[in-house]
Amino acid sequence: MRENWAVTVFGLVLALLGPILVADASEKFIHRSYRLGWLLLAQAGLVAVVAAILSLVFFWERSPASSIGLRALTLQTLASGLALAAFFRYVFSPMAYRALRRSRLGGFAKGLSELQGLPVWYLVLAVIIGGVAEEILYRGYAIERIADLTGSLWLAVTVPVAVFAIAHVPTWGRGVALTTLVSGGIFAAFYLWQRDLTACIVAHVVTDFAGIVVGLARVDRRAMKSLSNE
Repeated sequence: MRENWAVTVFGLVLALLGPILVADASEKFIHRSYRLGWLLLAQAGLVAVVAAILSLVFFWERSPASSIGLRALTLQTLASGLALAAFFRYVFSPMAYRALRRSRLGGFAKGLSELQGLPVWYLVLAVIIGGVAEEILYRGYAIERIADLTGSLWLAVTVPVAVFAIAHVPTWGRGVALTTLVSGGIFAAFYLWQRDLTACIVAHVVTDFAGIVVGLARVDRRAMKSLSNE
């Protein structure tokens, strides 16, 4: 991979900064008319970044999918991903919520409020695209390519985790972004342990689905119940 270092550096810049630019643009246009159309365009932008990175891997580097940790979805991979998702859902998330309440840095309400009113099909689509894209860009590609270029696993983990947290600031705010420093570190450690990006994708999508899609559905049900009791 070192002989293609210039292309790899370009890929790393695109992988690390592309989602931040998409998130920043999405935040600017989210309150405008035709909000859903702008948000779909942002999702298309994220897909385009992933497509560009995969094109670099397959057609320029001529590397296999396994070079960024992508594997076939087996029962073992599925079980590993669901186990990690269960950890985030029942252990990490409650701790993060409590820490944010005590710190007063702002919790998940900001991001969830901006997603309220959007159709469920869009939320599911965003969760799937976001989970797949962030794992490919920040875990599989970034970790493997930084490690290959620098020979340092420490840099290969800390740089993507830091940028991953920054990417969450536009939509979710600084408080949630700080929690992603920890969650991103956990995802990175899991990836280095298993070298199974597919399991990371499963965990990411399931965790976000529970937190965003199911979470917003519960908020809507509580709001309807309070209105019916008035």
